[in-house]
Amino acid sequence: MSQHRAVSPRSRRHGPRRRHSRGVSRRARLGRTLLILTGVLVLCGGATAWYLYREIDSIGSSSALGADAPKSTDGSTNILLMGLDTRKDQNGDDLPADVLKKLHAGSSDIGGYNANTLILLHVPADGGKAKGFSIPRDDLVDIPGFGKDKIKKAYGLAKAAKETKLRDAGVTDGHELESAGREAGRTSQIRTVRDFLGVPIDHFAEVSLAGFYHLADALDGVEVCLNKPVKDRYSGADFPAGKQKLDGQQALAFVRQRHGLLRGDLDRTRRQQAFLASALHEANSVGTLTNPARLLDLKDVVKDNVVLDKGWGVFSFVQQAKNLTGGNVEFTTLPVESFAKHHGEDVNIVDRDLVRRRVQEQTGQGTYGKDAQKKNGHPSGDASDHKGATSGDKKDEKSDDTSDKVSGGGIPCVD
Repeated sequence: MSQHRAVSPRSRRHGPRRRHSRGVSRRARLGRTLLILTGVLVLCGGATAWYLYREIDSIGSSSALGADAPKSTDGSTNILLMGLDTRKDQNGDDLPADVLKKLHAGSSDIGGYNANTLILLHVPADGGKAKGFSIPRDDLVDIPGFGKDKIKKAYGLAKAAKETKLRDAGVTDGHELESAGREAGRTSQIRTVRDFLGVPIDHFAEVSLAGFYHLADALDGVEVCLNKPVKDRYSGADFPAGKQKLDGQQALAFVRQRHGLLRGDLDRTRRQQAFLASALHEANSVGTLTNPARLLDLKDVVKDNVVLDKGWGVFSFVQQAKNLTGGNVEFTTLPVESFAKHHGEDVNIVDRDLVRRRVQEQTGQGTYGKDAQKKNGHPSGDASDHKGATSGDKKDEKSDDTSDKVSGGGIPCVD
């Protein structure tokens, strides 16, 4: 008789099924383990990103806007972007020699404190297309307390006046003088722009040449597009035609070049607009705002090189303004009527009423100025000393804006 037991059909069926179940069980456990690990990594990454967002949101340090300054009441946001042409750090000390060499902008003793870049960025409440208005730096305007001068000088004039006043009062600490002087400069520049455009300013961001260089590097470079090759020994710009990715040093040369451009400063303004449009597109396309490593680099750069107003949760704002980070923004340069000399310097002659109408038409916001506020029953606060509202039969005229635009959402090509 055989020593082997007969195996029933039922046993034959269930034997393999149990072995298969053990295999499935092992794979399921492995899958659950991987899922848990992935979840932990996601949570850690999310926690890191959240921490960095909060850290960057708390960087704002300036009170230059003023507690009583007019603010947008329609849910929209106006942001003034100021680019300083200084070769000093935030304490007023000289930049390191290697940084100065990369900036290709001369020594720390030149440049002063002119706001060579002034852009008002309007972000509508309904999430529609954002609009950027570039103000040519040589526009001849009223600077409160200093009379008529180039709009870029509002910062430096007020800074110098504040430091002189403090020195006369016995203050000798260089860092204290620099800090107070810069705050006075910001206050003056914001007020001058607000009175010139006739719209409120809700937030501002200030960056120096060194700060711009570091920001561009923190983004791992920004792609730009040129219609033709350029070479300029003053700015250091040396680029072929077409699309190309620029590092921090190259990006600074790109936005600073004006020699060799047909319209000089006005073409440089278009370069700045194109760079901002490309940078916003880049930040969205490569996931800068969701990448903890990139955010860490950006946090360090912003903390050391950018000045923001207190209480502005800038990254919270960027997350809300999805169309802005998606590149849905359009830049335009405000109109210049003619060119002239003022105290021996080249200036732009502008029609303030036309400029105001153009900005107000595209933002849907009203005039903020001394007599305009009185007319509407608002306190004058620190409104302009010059006339405020566009008046008479001009207020209903259209500005007929046919100026060239630089649109975001991609990589715009410029001269």
